[in-house]
Amino acid sequence: MTNQPSNLEVQLLALRIEGEKAIASADSLERLEELRVGYLGKKGELSTLLRSMGQLSAEERPLIGAIGNTVKESLQTSLDKQRALLEAAQIQAQLEAETLDVTMPGIYSPQGRIHPLNGIIDQTLDIFVGMGYTVAQGPEMETDYYNFEALNTPPDHPARDMQDTFYLPDGNLLRTQTSCVQIRYMETEEPPIRIIAPGRVYRRDNVDATHSAVFHQIELLAIDEGLTFTDLKGTIKLFLEAMFGEVPIRFRASYFPFTEPSAEVDLQWNGRWLEVMGCGMVDPNVLKAVGYDPEVYTGFAAGFGVERFAMVLHQMDDIRRLYNSDLRFLQQF
Repeated sequence: MTNQPSNLEVQLLALRIEGEKAIASADSLERLEELRVGYLGKKGELSTLLRSMGQLSAEERPLIGAIGNTVKESLQTSLDKQRALLEAAQIQAQLEAETLDVTMPGIYSPQGRIHPLNGIIDQTLDIFVGMGYTVAQGPEMETDYYNFEALNTPPDHPARDMQDTFYLPDGNLLRTQTSCVQIRYMETEEPPIRIIAPGRVYRRDNVDATHSAVFHQIELLAIDEGLTFTDLKGTIKLFLEAMFGEVPIRFRASYFPFTEPSAEVDLQWNGRWLEVMGCGMVDPNVLKAVGYDPEVYTGFAAGFGVERFAMVLHQMDDIRRLYNSDLRFLQQF
């Protein structure tokens, strides 16, 4: 008489067929992991069936245990095989998605260029830092004190008419010069000092080919014992030769409220004299305003408009070209 398979044996074999079919149809690694947990996990279907072995006789347990191991190994083999297939398909899909078609035309990215204003500022700072100067910065919104009064320009001083200013509702103003950076620096530092101060400044000028209400200025300041106008002239000459080459330079007497004596600096360019800078020895009243003893210390200051240098160096006919962001113009530099 043939032994009939037990109900548990039939269930195990059915589980194997069902599991292998479900695993073979899994279309993602996430789905495959769900099937692994469902069939082989601690609370999976195989574990649930095998826990009922306690109800079998001693003779049946080894047989059912061997069948259970066979089912487990078969399902694990199916899982490993399907996982390898899905991983290979995933890699292939990624390769196809990220394939670079080298026959397609590239995307042109034009080379960036330094704006002529930034170029002159960078070149100026390089020259003066090489001479031992420190770069100093200050706020563009200033108080009347730093912009005028500390620079020997009290409220009733006629020199204020030269710098009609953008005043703000709180009484502050947009700075008309970077000289105010010098005052702020001297208030916190003791001599000797040598600084170079670049920045944007504002004046109520009518915009035309040579004027702008917003422009850029660079000023230098040196304070020490025994500095003279000769030191100023030597510094200016060295700087202008570094910027323009060997060109004739001349100093003309002028007036600035915060320097005395004061001078305008001209250079000969393309056969004519061009005014490029203002300079002078720091007025004793400015030194007193920051707590320096004018009987001990002297100093000199100079400044120029970056736009003026750009127009001279690059032979521009209109200052507005520097602000129009016209690529046809900028690509020349």
